[in-house]
Amino acid sequence: MHRRLTVVFDACVLYPATLRNLLIQLASTRRFRATWTATIREEWTRALRADKPDISSAQIARLAGLMEAAVPDCIVTGYMPLIDGLTLPDPADRHVLAAAIRAPADLIVTTNLKHFPARALAPFGVRAVHPDDFIMQLHDLDAEAVVHAARSVRSRLRSPPFSSASFLDLLERQGLARTAAALGSSLEHL
Repeated sequence: MHRRLTVVFDACVLYPATLRNLLIQLASTRRFRATWTATIREEWTRALRADKPDISSAQIARLAGLMEAAVPDCIVTGYMPLIDGLTLPDPADRHVLAAAIRAPADLIVTTNLKHFPARALAPFGVRAVHPDDFIMQLHDLDAEAVVHAARSVRSRLRSPPFSSASFLDLLERQGLARTAAALGSSLEHL
């Protein structure tokens, strides 16, 4: 039986709202299995709390709960015993690799590629990919699903509403230049 592609979302891709929303929307399609850990949740919610003190802890907890409801079976557990045996350039990232091993995941989706060198991940059958490359891989497999997900995310941006062009600019500013360019050819569908 063929196993579905499984990914671990690093905290750095769950913190920016639009990127997080697009990744969660894509994960809800069930074309791949998205995972993260309680530690990863704590990292991105702590960053959100620090940067946006006007958002209450209850609102952040609700957001995390909605994400986990949208992506069933997303929380990886049982990875902690693996951490001490792992070596990465930043020891604080070992928990992410441990989660990938435990999941088991094929990919770690992260903007911190230098923290997850191929030589450290290869023995575990894991690769690190930038979210732009990950979304483009999904786009290559099913462009309509990615367009639909982007359309759904954009439709929820109401304060203020975003035009297609401003939404694509936002994606580009969040490091998704190739994704924005690919979606630009479907501008009328956004």
